[in-house]
Amino acid sequence: MNVPNSVSGVDAKARQPKPNRWLKFGVEMGPLILFFFANARPKLFEPAVAPFLPPPILSGPNAGLFTATLVLMAAVAVALAVSFVSTRRLPAVPLMTAVLVLVFGGLTLYLQDATFIKMKPTVLYAGFGVALIGGLAMNKPVLPVIFDNAMALTESGWRLLTLRWGGFFFALALLNEIVWRTQSNDTWVAFKFPGIFILIVLFSGAQVPLIARHKLSDEEAEDAPDHY
Repeated sequence: MNVPNSVSGVDAKARQPKPNRWLKFGVEMGPLILFFFANARPKLFEPAVAPFLPPPILSGPNAGLFTATLVLMAAVAVALAVSFVSTRRLPAVPLMTAVLVLVFGGLTLYLQDATFIKMKPTVLYAGFGVALIGGLAMNKPVLPVIFDNAMALTESGWRLLTLRWGGFFFALALLNEIVWRTQSNDTWVAFKFPGIFILIVLFSGAQVPLIARHKLSDEEAEDAPDHY
């Protein structure tokens, strides 16, 4: 990495607006929190969703999940807009998540089949796993993009971390399939949030020792290959 590119990259990053920590948390977790409460208390959200959903959906056995699906779709769209306004860019992971929510949520409501929204996490996490392992195989690491280049690691560090996260995402995809196929709607929603969130936090914490061992100093990061 030559010095001019490094300097211009630092300057470009410095010019990017840095969102408030709590705003970032709200944008990322707000839609999931609303999804959880809309499923648990659909009547509270019924006045807002009634104009967009047919009466049979709001009175059937899956009323909570259908209501929560529409709330989630609206929330991710708003969150994506807020993220763009605050940072002037659309991070890859939130954008991919929003697209899948809108596609699978739309299919869920149009076909009145809760299977689609339940499969969304499977597709999302399996997609992450394929992208990570596939990118590693083609020597095009994806993990730095997912982490939004928040840290600099050695090449071996990125490879090990990518393998671990790839395996973890495949495990989440499999676990989601097991839960939604064998458990009730309420149990699956609780697994989706806060269950998956807790698992990700715990797994992230378990990677701290590896990150510490392979973390590059600022000077070393400037000399690292561009793709790492």
